[in-house]
Amino acid sequence: MPPYTLSELAHPEGGAPRILHGLAARAPLTFLRRAAEVAFEIAQAAVLDRIAPLKAGLREVSAGEAPRQGRSLALYLHWSPDGRVSPMVLRQLALWREAGFDLVFVTNAPNRPPEADWAAVGARCWRRIHRENVGRDFGGWRDAAAVALAEFGTPEELLLANDSVLGPFLPLAPLVEAWRAGGHGLFGMTESEGGGPHLQSYALLARGEAAVTLLAAHLAAFRDSRSKWRVVQQGEIGLSRRARAAGLRCAALFGYARLTALVDDATRASLGPRFENAEAFARYPLNPCHHLWRVLVARMGFPYLKTELIRRNPGRLPGVEEWPALMPAEEAALIREHLAMMGP
Repeated sequence: MPPYTLSELAHPEGGAPRILHGLAARAPLTFLRRAAEVAFEIAQAAVLDRIAPLKAGLREVSAGEAPRQGRSLALYLHWSPDGRVSPMVLRQLALWREAGFDLVFVTNAPNRPPEADWAAVGARCWRRIHRENVGRDFGGWRDAAAVALAEFGTPEELLLANDSVLGPFLPLAPLVEAWRAGGHGLFGMTESEGGGPHLQSYALLARGEAAVTLLAAHLAAFRDSRSKWRVVQQGEIGLSRRARAAGLRCAALFGYARLTALVDDATRASLGPRFENAEAFARYPLNPCHHLWRVLVARMGFPYLKTELIRRNPGRLPGVEEWPALMPAEEAALIREHLAMMGP
């Protein structure tokens, strides 16, 4: 497996390539129908957000039992249908703590986790928060930051993480070490070029005073919306855009150009005739954690699978059901248990 190294975000481009990213693996009519659906969602949400603005509320804030261990703070966002916290999620928390982070666990679940799960979270975390499911991940991270930073102070590192990924089924420590070797800046796991080059937000690390301050300000400025598209634009894509405008280094461990250079003929063929030419990956950017998941795991040492890919496979990609073959049996069992808890 090649060593983990950071790749700078691609230079932003305008025009058709950025607009057409949603056409990547879709037929033109399907793309147009989806574009119309998104436009309707945005318009409807804009009206409702103005008439009845969403109001996030904290249901519970409590101390965990894990003591402070340094100046690295992690905000971990959780959701499950009934509030339960799976062993896989508890393992993720433990691994982030082993990497040196003091954790704030914030759940958007409709119900507070059961006592046994809440206690297990507390054993790994410095603070625990149960809140209304408003604003999706960035809404949760915003509220967690408001609670934590007031008491913790400004950390040297600020991590955003969530349970939208399954795993890790490879060691996490080497990836964190590679982030830290990059110095100060904003670092992620994967880079997406859809909507403009940006770091995907399921695992993001701000290092150094300038990056931490910018991330904290970005979270504080986040405004809740009923529109998923607007949340992504404002939260995830807007964060990378803001960091680059401020002159911060923005880099990913699994850069899009490096990833697409490793795509084999079989994967290219599975994506359709549009991708016979390797240049199409730049013109029609794909979601790396969906369309190129196997290349990420098998050829780059990516330690996760996206939950949405395995649960729903929205792009109807071939071979997704073969995911257990790419990891040890005990890791696959842990993931299956988590998926069963999440429901159909």
